[in-house]
Amino acid sequence: MAGFLIIAGASLTQRSQSTLRPAADPLPQDSYVQVFFNQSAASVYTEPYRGTQRYGDNLEQVLLETIESATQSIDIAVQEFNLPHLAQALTAKARSGVEIRLILENQYSQPWSQTTPGSDTYARSKYENLLAFADQDGDGQLSAAEALAHDALLILQAARLPLLDDTADGSKGSGLMHHKFMVVDGRWVLTGSANWTVSGIHGDALVPESRGNANALLRIESPELARLYTDEFNLMWGDGPGGQPDSRFGSPKPLRPAQRIALPGSAVTVQFSPNRANTPFAQTVNGLIAATLAQTQHTADLALFVFSEQTIANAIATRHQAGAQVRA
Repeated sequence: MAGFLIIAGASLTQRSQSTLRPAADPLPQDSYVQVFFNQSAASVYTEPYRGTQRYGDNLEQVLLETIESATQSIDIAVQEFNLPHLAQALTAKARSGVEIRLILENQYSQPWSQTTPGSDTYARSKYENLLAFADQDGDGQLSAAEALAHDALLILQAARLPLLDDTADGSKGSGLMHHKFMVVDGRWVLTGSANWTVSGIHGDALVPESRGNANALLRIESPELARLYTDEFNLMWGDGPGGQPDSRFGSPKPLRPAQRIALPGSAVTVQFSPNRANTPFAQTVNGLIAATLAQTQHTADLALFVFSEQTIANAIATRHQAGAQVRA
C-alpha cells in the first residue's frame, strides 16, 4: 500500500454466522497498516453485549485480540473506557506477567457504578444504558457481583492495575486528554477515533437500533512508531500513580514536531497535540493538516466530528477552486 497517512491524535474482526451478509466487497488490507470501521458495509459481526447482528468491523474484537497477543507490555491512553471484556482481558494479562499502564481523562476515571448521574440528561441517559447492560437479572438494581462483572474500571481497580488521569500533574485536569491509543510489546500501535465504550463502538442498550458512533481504528506494526507513542505516553505517566506531580498534560507538553515513519510500501507521519498558543502555526498539528491538504491534486475526503480551523478551510477551498474534488 503506497501512500501517505497523517495520524493526529488489527487480527481480523469476528464474523457472524447470521443470515446477514456483507453488502460490499472488502478492500485489501496492508500488511503493516490495517484499518477497521465499525460502520463498514463490507463485514458483519454479532455484538458481544446486545447479541445484535449488524454491519461493521468489530473494533472491540480487534483490540481484544491484540491485548491477548501481548507478551511483555501494554500501554493505554484513552479518554473513556467502559468495555468490560477489554478490562477482563487486561487483568488476565497482568496476572500472566505482562506490564500494563493506563491513562484516562479525569472526568471518566471513576467506575460508573459508583457514580450518581444527577439531573444532567446526558449523564443520566449514559448511566441508564450502562445499567441496562449490567443488570443481568433484570431487577432494576445493580448488585455488587453485577458491578464487578460489568463495570470496566471497577474490574481494573479490583485487579490493582496501575492507572492515572490528567490530574496527576497536580491540576484539576487538562480537559485535553483525548488520546485513544494502545502500544503493545513496543511493536504494535492501535489508534483511531473510538473511545473504548459500549455506546461508542457498538450502540446503546436502551436504543436497539443504535450502532454506535461512526468510528475508525488503525492497527500499525512498527517498532519505530511504537517508540514515538511510548514517548508520548511517558510524558503523561511521569513517575506513575501516587508519585510526584511530574506528569505533563495539555499545553505544558513540549513541542513534538511531525515525524515521518517509513514502512514497507507506505509512510506514516505522526504529530501529537495540543500545541502552545505561541507555537508558529506551521509547526502545529493543524498546520500539518493544512499543509497536507494544500497538496491535494485530485480528491480529498474528510469525516470529522468537529471542524473549526479557518486555515484548513482556506486550504480546502483553494484546492477545490483549482479543480480538486472535496467531500466532507
